[in-house]
Amino acid sequence: MGSIGVLLVSHQVIPYLEQELNKRYNLFRLWDFPQKSQLLTQHGASIRAVVGDAFAGADSDLIEAPPKLEIVSSFSVGVDKIDLGKCKEKGIRVTNTPGVLTDEVADLAIGLMLTLLRRICECDRYVRGGNWKHGDYKLTTKFSGKTVGIIGLGRIGAAIAKRAEGFNCPISYYSRTQKQESKYKYYPSVVELASNCDILVVACPLTEETHHIINREVINALGPKGFLINIGRGKHVDEPELVSALL
Repeated sequence: MGSIGVLLVSHQVIPYLEQELNKRYNLFRLWDFPQKSQLLTQHGASIRAVVGDAFAGADSDLIEAPPKLEIVSSFSVGVDKIDLGKCKEKGIRVTNTPGVLTDEVADLAIGLMLTLLRRICECDRYVRGGNWKHGDYKLTTKFSGKTVGIIGLGRIGAAIAKRAEGFNCPISYYSRTQKQESKYKYYPSVVELASNCDILVVACPLTEETHHIINREVINALGPKGFLINIGRGKHVDEPELVSALL
């Protein structure tokens, strides 16, 4: 065990990573203490690193308290659980694991599109409920050939586009800036993108700018026959407006 203090804030981190941290550092687990303040009072002076993931990061209080804190490391792609502004202010490094789940998330996005358009879950319940005895399930919508609009053409967005092309789906996208090297059609606003696609996929990071990027205007532009796939964060979508549109 090393003398450098490391604070683990998520109990969902892969076990082998926790074991390695425990071997190399003086590891403190946030959940071992009744109150965060107790941990910081007793051990804050020795903590030089915070390790979290997509579910738990570091807020301003946690970043401010340890005087020797040097780095906040997230075992995930997203860093929205970390107060990046406070880290920048204090000169604390922030690391994550970009690209580690690109293929898996892109595969899931295609799976969700197929499931939604082909109504696979509803068909499963129809069969399990014995309703097949009364006739076939109603016809569903095909996925192939549908226009897919992607919000955020980063690593994951590009991987989704590549897969959707295999189903002969025309691809369009919205991003903060147009990707000059991209062959896909670019729309300068999310509303325009939603107005010109059958399936709208949210694949951008969660920031102040993308919070509720799917608002009522976008939902209306997508229309009652459109499909929304969110493989980002829940806060990308204005949920009350979405529920209202579905009722």
